Amino acid sequence: MSDFKERAEALDTADGLAALRELFTLDDTVYLDGNSLGALPRHVPARMQDVLTREWGTLRIRSWDESGWWTAPERIGDRIAPLVGAAPGQIVVGDSTSVNVFKAVVAATRLAGDGRDEILVDATTFPTDGYIAGSAARMTGHRVVPVAPSDVPAALGPRTAAVLLNHVDYRTGRLHDLPGLTAAAHAAGALAVWDLCHSAGALPVGLDAHGVDLAVGCTYKYLNGGPGSPAYLYVAERHQEAFDSPLPGWTSHADPFAMTPGYAPAEGSVRGRVGTPDILSMLALESALDVWDGVAVEAVRAKSLALTDFFLECVAAYVPEGRVTSVTPGSHAERGSQVSLRCDGAGDVMRVLIERGVVGDLRRPDILRFGFTPLYVGFADAERAARILGEVLAA
Repeated sequence: MSDFKERAEALDTADGLAALRELFTLDDTVYLDGNSLGALPRHVPARMQDVLTREWGTLRIRSWDESGWWTAPERIGDRIAPLVGAAPGQIVVGDSTSVNVFKAVVAATRLAGDGRDEILVDATTFPTDGYIAGSAARMTGHRVVPVAPSDVPAALGPRTAAVLLNHVDYRTGRLHDLPGLTAAAHAAGALAVWDLCHSAGALPVGLDAHGVDLAVGCTYKYLNGGPGSPAYLYVAERHQEAFDSPLPGWTSHADPFAMTPGYAPAEGSVRGRVGTPDILSMLALESALDVWDGVAVEAVRAKSLALTDFFLECVAAYVPEGRVTSVTPGSHAERGSQVSLRCDGAGDVMRVLIERGVVGDLRRPDILRFGFTPLYVGFADAERAARILGEVLAA
């Protein structure tokens, strides 16, 4: 066991991202739930104090212009863009992931044209994506076809309008083949819509490089934007002129302050806006993104894989044989930035882990889920979490 502690210390010493941990508000807890809610960057409270007291308190309405509130959705979108492999002008921030899934799915069916009445949906998807896709299908006269991501190429056909897929499975941490599945959708004449909630900020995505049509994602996980921070919508530049949002709000109008009864869409990513931006949470997100300055997503990915490899090795050494089974793929090409372990009595086990200072989460009925956020999780954290898990299961 001391060998793993020594290895963890050596790995942390050699870690080029280790210093970033000091940018976050953390304590002695091993925090492995950043794939649900990212940690607070230390500088955000001071920024928000200025937003509250000066921008809102003193400038008030003037801040829409003087403090840049009005342009925040596109400005922050351009800051997220490099983290998901997108050029500027294709991402707008605002609304929730669910709302953006609705916009993207409906818009994709409209872009696909007549004669295509099927929407393929990841059968293992996060529930809301399925709920939203079902509602969008009923409203547009389409039907939803649930399919495992690996079976998508065989399920595609001349009636497929769009495919809605998760880049990383939220339960198991399986990374799906975004380049290959996007290419398969295009070969069938369909559009590819990707949910990036569990990949953005954890690994390279390559939206532009792989020809993704539309994508959505949240910002409160690996992007550390805070609870309920606004989501984002990516619309590839080639689709923007024809992008027809099902929620044409006043802030996506070409001349929003004209207040005309007829809707004329703005150009570019602005079309993805709906109503008045949620400024407080949006500016907290903008401030939180400062921790990414000078950080390469490729370096984050390399550390993520090293962390999850090391954690799995520690689990194998510390946990009594037969007590847990990893449902996260061993192959790097198929692994996100989490490790999910199937375990009898998982609810009670996670409760005890949290009491002992290891915070992961439970996915019922029997999954212990541990998220590894490379900006602030270290190898000593991985070793300690596995060691305590072993102690709990041996008790």
